[in-house]
Amino acid sequence: MDKNMKTPPVVSAQEWEAARQQLLVKEKALTHARDALAAERRRMPWQAVEKAYEFEGPKGNASLLDLFDGRRQLIVYRAFFEPGVYGWPEQACRGCSFVADQVAHLAHLNARDTTLVFASRAPQKDITRLKARMGWKIPWCTITDSFDIDFGVDEWHGTNAFIRDGDKVFRTYFINSRGDEQMGSTWNYLDITALGRQEKWEDSPEGYPQTEPYKWWNWHDNYDVAASPDPKWVEVSDAGEAAFRKRDAEAKA
Repeated sequence: MDKNMKTPPVVSAQEWEAARQQLLVKEKALTHARDALAAERRRMPWQAVEKAYEFEGPKGNASLLDLFDGRRQLIVYRAFFEPGVYGWPEQACRGCSFVADQVAHLAHLNARDTTLVFASRAPQKDITRLKARMGWKIPWCTITDSFDIDFGVDEWHGTNAFIRDGDKVFRTYFINSRGDEQMGSTWNYLDITALGRQEKWEDSPEGYPQTEPYKWWNWHDNYDVAASPDPKWVEVSDAGEAAFRKRDAEAKA
């Protein structure tokens, strides 16, 4: 270890646990504040998308509505992969590639009626080659018009969230700069959407879709073949919740 590093003190197990518990109070406060912010985000006004945007996808031309892939919500990350970007044509932007490497299995987002798409200005042949090289499975389309300019991602990366009501599309949220650092986790993506995680503990507007927490979880290759919620998993998760509640009650006693 570098002798110039001013490291924290080395303490006993009891002292370490006391310090951890002290910090845990602040961490829980941060978690509750994040939940409250997500609840406020779900009450953001919606912006109607009036323009008919067109993209190029693996199967040809696609509208913004097509990108939803039949689901209710859509998240679009603007990734920089195009002429002029450092690394072109072999690689995409290093920061955007970092984001792509962090994206969790998409089956879990899809199970919450949400689609994630990356969008760049590179032709599809280059996107297909890049995805194969890097092992990415994310749907990735080509921007062909002013979508990036209109949604604040023409000169910098960013993540836009949309929702649809039939054929009508609305922009519901936008996050960029350091806000994109947290992206990749299923939970963080859901937290920026209009409907959130869609679990009953959340503070959401009346009538929003919500199910019991934990019960909708599944193996990523099992959502389409197993009944949801799975009765056995409900039993297991109920037992786990009961154990956690008992532990917390005993800790407070």
